[in-house]
Amino acid sequence: MAEHPPYPVGLRLTGRRVVVLGGGQVAQRRLPALIRAGADIHLVSPGATPSVEAMADAGEITWHRRPYAEGDLAEAWYALIATSDPEANTAASAEAENHRVWCVRSDDADRATAWTPATGHSEGVTVAVLTTDARGRDPRHTAAVRDAVVEGLRDGTLVAPHHRTRTAGVALVGGGPGDPDLITVRGRRLLAEADVVIADRLGPRDLLAELPPHVEVIDAAKIPYGRFMAQEAINNALIEHAKQGKSVVRLKGGDPYVFGRGMEELQALTEAGIPCTVVPGITSSVSVPGAAGIPVTHRGVAHEFTVVSGHVAPDDERSLVDWPSLAKLTGTLVVLMGVDKIGRIAETLVAHGKSPDTPVALVQEGTTAAQRRVDATLATVAETVVAQDVKPPAVIVIGDVVAVGPDGTAA
Repeated sequence: MAEHPPYPVGLRLTGRRVVVLGGGQVAQRRLPALIRAGADIHLVSPGATPSVEAMADAGEITWHRRPYAEGDLAEAWYALIATSDPEANTAASAEAENHRVWCVRSDDADRATAWTPATGHSEGVTVAVLTTDARGRDPRHTAAVRDAVVEGLRDGTLVAPHHRTRTAGVALVGGGPGDPDLITVRGRRLLAEADVVIADRLGPRDLLAELPPHVEVIDAAKIPYGRFMAQEAINNALIEHAKQGKSVVRLKGGDPYVFGRGMEELQALTEAGIPCTVVPGITSSVSVPGAAGIPVTHRGVAHEFTVVSGHVAPDDERSLVDWPSLAKLTGTLVVLMGVDKIGRIAETLVAHGKSPDTPVALVQEGTTAAQRRVDATLATVAETVVAQDVKPPAVIVIGDVVAVGPDGTAA
């Protein structure tokens, strides 16, 4: 008989009788999907693995504790033959053929009337992959193709935008500290499906190059002491584009709620009746020190870490930070947006009891190809920033963890 490729089809098995012969490892792998499909599952086997037995105990399947017998496939819509008895498998396969029951055989795919594809799931989509060339059938290759497609859908590298079911709205996406690989899987997928992206300067800029040509990218950069897009204008842009029925992503650096004004944008969108999704991101306060070899906590050195904004100097009346209390803590202090204020910050900490010899590290452009680390102490950090020409963005780490080396001893 000439070889023809299988005809792919999705079986709707809800409430329909499915017979599984054999309660071993094959059944253990296949039964969960049949249960999810809502099938009326009858397992015929004298024994079963503990996992399969648990399915029977939970009432998810009906277990007939005996070997296969002629007539077991009567009234079945689908059968999975997976016993360790070749003769029983052959007899059951013949019965399936006589009763026109689609039948999968784990021991001999060529004698089966159906094959089980390698399947995976992503956001309501089932990916099923079959090898069409019987002479070169390779289950590992089939599974690898399945995995590549599912992973691509999940992380957004395989762009498959929704057209019928997509709802217009805004996603506040934390892009992470800068390395495009450190955005979350969900964030990357939403970015790939966007019609409009409003991006911060500190977001993972390399991801913008991957966007399709039709995506509108709006620069919302807030460059210190330079041009900036007022927060109100950003809010209005988010609302206007969403009201036009577009899918909008607000791409931020780090996490939307860590000095990212994410709540301000969410409040504006809520007031305008715009649906909004918040996708957390990896905050630079932890990831950037980690990328530079600095743990923000370490056993026997620091049992806590505190993250503060340094964009307002300690002596500024607008400051909400209790610097005198911070000076008394023994843990790690992480300062964001504080490069130009670090001199006054260091003076204040020392004035309130912090040792001038406390180690300080400044990590510029953390997690990117331009990352560099500059070390100092509270006594020397102001002059070091000038001498080493440290520029924003940089994460500042203050505390004994800065001096901890990879072997657990002081560096």
